[in-house]
Amino acid sequence: MSETALPKDEVQPEPKTPTEPTTPTVERRGNGLAILALMLGAAGVAAGGWGIWQVRNLQANHQQQLSQLQALGDQAQSFKLSEQRLSERLQLLPAADELEDRRRLVAQLQSDQQRLNQRLETVLGASRKDWRLAEAEHLLRLASLRLSALQDISSAQALVQGADDILREQNDPGSFAAREQLAKSLAALRSTEQPDRTGLFLQLGALRDQVLELSAVAPEYKDRGESLLGLTADGDGASRWAQWWDQISRYFRIDFNADKNIRPLLAGQGLTQVRLALSLALEQAQWAALNGQAAVYTQALTEARDVLVGNFNQDNPQSKIMLERLAELSKQPVTVVTPDLAKTLNTVQAYLERRNLNAEESVKPLAKPAANSAQETSP
Repeated sequence: MSETALPKDEVQPEPKTPTEPTTPTVERRGNGLAILALMLGAAGVAAGGWGIWQVRNLQANHQQQLSQLQALGDQAQSFKLSEQRLSERLQLLPAADELEDRRRLVAQLQSDQQRLNQRLETVLGASRKDWRLAEAEHLLRLASLRLSALQDISSAQALVQGADDILREQNDPGSFAAREQLAKSLAALRSTEQPDRTGLFLQLGALRDQVLELSAVAPEYKDRGESLLGLTADGDGASRWAQWWDQISRYFRIDFNADKNIRPLLAGQGLTQVRLALSLALEQAQWAALNGQAAVYTQALTEARDVLVGNFNQDNPQSKIMLERLAELSKQPVTVVTPDLAKTLNTVQAYLERRNLNAEESVKPLAKPAANSAQETSP
C-alpha cells in the first residue's frame, strides 16, 4: 500500500492533449439544413407543378365551359328557330271551332267507313251465295239436257243431287219449295231404270264376230265310208264310176224327209254376201242401242233374224244360238221415259228471283246514310 500510494504533491496530472474543434456537429447541422432546403425546394417545385397543373386544369375547364356555352347558344338558337316555325304553323292552323267541326266530321267519316265495311262484307257474302245458287241452276240445266239428249239417268241424278246439296248449304227457309221439287225429281230418277246401252253394244259386237263362223243351210256331203262302187279295185273300170259318183255327190243329195222345204246350197260369194248383210244389220242395231233409237234397234234385229232364218239352217247349233240371243236382245230396252225437270228448274229460278229482290230491298236503305254523309262532308 505504501508503494502504490503516492503523496498528493507528488502525483502530477497527466498532460491533457489538446481537443480538436467539434467539426462533426457543425457538419451534421449543415447537412440537415441542406436536406431541409432540398425538401423545401422539392416542396416548392411540387407546389409549383401542382399550381401549374391546377392552372392548366382550370384552363381546360374554362375551355370546356366555353364550348358548352357555345353549344348551349347553338341549341338556344335552334330552339328559337323551332319556336318561330311552330308559331308560324300555329298561325296557319284553323281556329278551335273549326277544329272541333273537323274532328266531328272525322268521327262521322270513321263511322261511315265502318258501316261501309260491314256492308261490303254483307255484299261479298251474298255474292258468294248467289254464285253457288247460280251453280245449282246450271246443274239443273245440265241434268235436263242430259235427260233430253242422252237419256243418261245416272248423270242427271248426280247433277240434281249436287243442286240439292247447294240449296241445303244455304240454310234458307225460303228454299223449301225448291228443295221439295228437287226431292221429287230425285225420287223419280231413282225409280227409273237406266238401260245398259254399253252392254247391248258389246253383246251385239260379240254376235257380229260369230257371223263369220256360220255355215250354209245344209252341210257339204262327205263320204265317210266307202260306197258300193268303191269296193272295186282301182285298176278296174268301175273305179271311174266311183270317182264320178264322188264328184257328183257334192252337188246333190238324197233326202228322205221330203216334207221339209229344201233350199239350194249357197255358193262362196252368196254366203259372203249373206254374212255381210247380217253383219250390217247387227252393226245398225249397235248404233241404235248406243243412241237410244228403239225403232231402229227393233228393225235392225228383225232384219238380222230374217237373214238368219232365210239363209241358214235353224237346226245348226250356231245359227240356233244366235237366233235365241237375238230374241233375248230384242226384249232389252234401249230407251226410257225420263222424268221432266222443267217444273223443278222453274221453281229454283223463282226462288232465285225472290232472293235477289229481297237483297235489293235490303241494300237500298243502307245507301241512304252514305248519301247523307256525303252531303254533310261537302262544303
